[in-house]
Amino acid sequence: MTTQKRLKELTGGLGQPSKMPGLSYGLPAIHCKTGAKLAKIKGTPCFNCYALKGNYQYPSVAMAQAARLKAIDSDDWVDAMVEYIPLITSKLKRPKYFRWHDSGDVQSRAHYLKIIAIANALPDFKFWLPTQERDFVAGVTAPDNLVVRVSGSKVNGRAPNFHNTSTVITALWALPEGGWECPAPKQKNYCGDCRACWDKTVRSVSYHEH
Repeated sequence: MTTQKRLKELTGGLGQPSKMPGLSYGLPAIHCKTGAKLAKIKGTPCFNCYALKGNYQYPSVAMAQAARLKAIDSDDWVDAMVEYIPLITSKLKRPKYFRWHDSGDVQSRAHYLKIIAIANALPDFKFWLPTQERDFVAGVTAPDNLVVRVSGSKVNGRAPNFHNTSTVITALWALPEGGWECPAPKQKNYCGDCRACWDKTVRSVSYHEH
């Protein structure tokens, strides 16, 4: 059995978001393939990106993200994550919900396939992967416990043509038909009891613009 210290080295560690139910895994937002381009365009969800400011600028956070970015290319990463996620979730007494990329995004098709492998190995966990990287995730079926939400590229724009999606809106008129409005702004930015992002039966989730 690998030690907790070694697992952290192999994975880069996990994030502990206070306003979400479970743990997370963030990468540097500047390394988003699509998002970094959208961040320069007004009217996109990535413009004025929250993950490029605030707490994300602390040296300790930046170092952890850089370590994770390096870790995902390792042949040991999947096995280490499969061991480390349940270990830390149990130690911190967090629910078995996991968010990929509270900062950053999928880096390649190979990276996405590794995320699928982790979900397959941890069927008791529910994983949520929001992404702008359509080409990396298209055509590959995710397991039942991994919800891949492809994000819209325009604020108040249409939801992308994928099974599960997300959009950013400024008013309810832009909510896609049958879509779910994220309740966090009415709950001091906490998820509370809501788990819509992790629910495949919820086709589209809309978040109010930060």
